[in-house]
Amino acid sequence: MQLRGILLAGAMLAGGGLAMPVGAQAAADAGVAKEILKRSVAFKTVEGAGQVPALAAYYASVLKQAGFADADIVITPMGETATLAATIKGRDPSLKPMLMIGHMDVVAANRADWTRDPFVPVEEDGYIFGRGSEDNKYDVAMMIATLAQLKKEGWTPRRTVILLLSGDEETNMVTTKALAAKYKDAELLLNGDGGGGLLDESGKPVLYQLQAGEKTYADFEIGFTDPGGHSSAPTPGNPIYRLAKAIDRIAAYRFPPMINELTKASLSLSAQRIGGDVGEAMRLYAATQDPASAELLSSRPEFVGQVRTTCVATMLSGGHALNALPQSAKVSVNCRIFPGVKIDDVKAQLVKVVDDPSATLTTLNDPTGSDASPLRDDVVKAVAAAIKARSPAITVMPGMSAGATDSLYFRALGVPSYGVSSLFMKAEDGFAHGLNERVPVAGIAASLAQWDSVVRALAK
Repeated sequence: MQLRGILLAGAMLAGGGLAMPVGAQAAADAGVAKEILKRSVAFKTVEGAGQVPALAAYYASVLKQAGFADADIVITPMGETATLAATIKGRDPSLKPMLMIGHMDVVAANRADWTRDPFVPVEEDGYIFGRGSEDNKYDVAMMIATLAQLKKEGWTPRRTVILLLSGDEETNMVTTKALAAKYKDAELLLNGDGGGGLLDESGKPVLYQLQAGEKTYADFEIGFTDPGGHSSAPTPGNPIYRLAKAIDRIAAYRFPPMINELTKASLSLSAQRIGGDVGEAMRLYAATQDPASAELLSSRPEFVGQVRTTCVATMLSGGHALNALPQSAKVSVNCRIFPGVKIDDVKAQLVKVVDDPSATLTTLNDPTGSDASPLRDDVVKAVAAAIKARSPAITVMPGMSAGATDSLYFRALGVPSYGVSSLFMKAEDGFAHGLNERVPVAGIAASLAQWDSVVRALAK
C-alpha cells in the first residue's frame, strides 16, 4: 500500500497534532500492538517460503488468548500459503456482516541490499524497520490488536464483524479471490491496505485519503513473427522493426480523460492546497472536464493516473542470435484502467493504436475489473469522525488508487469496499516494496483509536 498522487503532492502542508480522541473508549494497548507488529515482520512471508500459515497461526493465538473461540477462527491452507478468518458474531443475524481485510504476505527482499536484515524487526530512531512493516503488517497488527481488545471487553456488535487476511495479495491473489467468493454476501469491506494519512516534514498530519476505488490492473503482450533468415540478407518483415513502430504508437497515444465522483471530489479539495497552474487545472477539470486542464494534469506523473487510463511498455524481448534475422519480437504493456472501463475495450483500443493486422495482442493472466464504490454517508462519517479525533485540522478526502489491492475482487462481486488504513507517514518515508521499509512508532496509539472508532461506528 502506498499513498499516491495528491497525497504526495501535499507533503509540505501543515496541520494539527496526533492527539488521542477525548472521551474515547479504551482502544487496544499500543505496546501490545507494537509487539504484534514486530513479531509479524519476523515471519518471512514471501512467495515460496511457506511462512504465511505460521503467521496466521500466530495471529490466531493472539485472538484466542483474548477470548476468541476455536470455532470463530478459520485458517484455510491454499498451497504454500493460507487465509485467516476471525469472527465476532453480531446480535442481529438478519444483518449482512461487515468485513475487514489485510494481507499477510510481503514482497521479496534481498538481505545484501538492506542496511538491516529485512526479516529481523528493528526499532530505531522512532521507526520499526523490516519488510512488510508498511505493506501491510502495520494495519494487520492494528486490526488484530483492536479485535482482541474488543473481544476482551465482551463487545457484542449489532452487525457481525469478520476479519479476513489473504496470503498472496502481492502475487497471484488466489487467496483473495477465494475469500471474495466465500464472503461476497457482505454489507461492506474495510481494507487496511488502502487509503491512509500524510504527515508533513515536521511529523504533523496534513490530510487523509479514504480510498473508494482503484484502477484495474491488466497486462497485454503484443507480438510479431517472421520466418527470419541470415542477417546478411535483411527482409522487410523484421519483427523488431515492426514492433518498434507499434511501441512508438502506444507511447504517443493517450486514452481520453475521465472523471468519477472520487476523482472529482479529490481534485476539488486539492485544488486550493496545491495552488498555481496545477491547482487551477484541478479546479477547472473537476468543474468542467476542461480538456486543456486534463492535458496539464496528465503531464505530471503524480496526477496522470487520476485523469485517464494509462498503458505503458514495461518488458521487451526479440531475436534469437546475433547473426540471424529475428523470428519474433514482443513487448509487454501494463495498463491501469479507469474504474468502470472494460478490459476488453482497452484491448480493442490497443489493437487500433498498433494498427498492424500482423500483430498478435494477448491478454496475460486473468485480470478482473471493478467499478468504484459509492461514497456511503455512514462510511464517510465514521471515518471522518475517527480522523478528526486524531486532529481536527486534517482534511479528509475520497480518493482512487492507481494500484490494486484485495478490494478489487470484492468490488467486482458487488461488495462496497473502502481503504481505511490507519497509517500516517511522511512522503519521504514510503518505502513499501523498496529498501529499508519502515513505519513510525509514534502513531500506533492513534491508529488503534482510529480502528476502534470506525469498527464500533459501522458495526453498532
